Amino acid sequence: MRVQDLAGVVFAAITTLSQVTMVSFQLTSPAFQSQGMLLARYSYSGYGCTGQNISPPLAWTAGPANTRSYALTVFDPDARNGVGWWHWVVFDIAPNVTKLPEHAGSGSGSFLPQGAVQGRNDFQNVGWSGPCPPPGPAHHYVFTVYALDLASVPATSELTSGPALLQAMRGHVLAKASLVGRFSR
Repeated sequence: MRVQDLAGVVFAAITTLSQVTMVSFQLTSPAFQSQGMLLARYSYSGYGCTGQNISPPLAWTAGPANTRSYALTVFDPDARNGVGWWHWVVFDIAPNVTKLPEHAGSGSGSFLPQGAVQGRNDFQNVGWSGPCPPPGPAHHYVFTVYALDLASVPATSELTSGPALLQAMRGHVLAKASLVGRFSR
């Protein structure tokens, strides 16, 4: 699949998912405000970046009453000349869970709630791989939590990428909430 085609698929999926009705469903973090800067420790360690590659803590309000699970993605729409970059993919988060602690995105998954599954990000790692934009203007990191009517997303753990997760969730998103953090170097 060509990069332009993939970008079109991702844009269509995000557009479709963004048409979901928002019912006072909110995503927050004690580590940064909406449009605020992410701390350096959350950034990637490698490719010239010197962060600790720790995922920030996140919390959300309960989804609609018929929520059966949650999924979470982190996407940088500014990367690769607007094609974007997936930093974290998590799904099958139990419906009674409404927060993830700092470092939940460790590759081992040991800080995730029981049953939650992490997919593969664009660094080709399982788990969180933090911001590492080229030097210059700040990039935007869109953290999005999805309330789903599925108890389990029909996806294959570490092989599931951001676009694959969006496709698997299509038609099952009850609500979604986003929080944008920024990072530059």
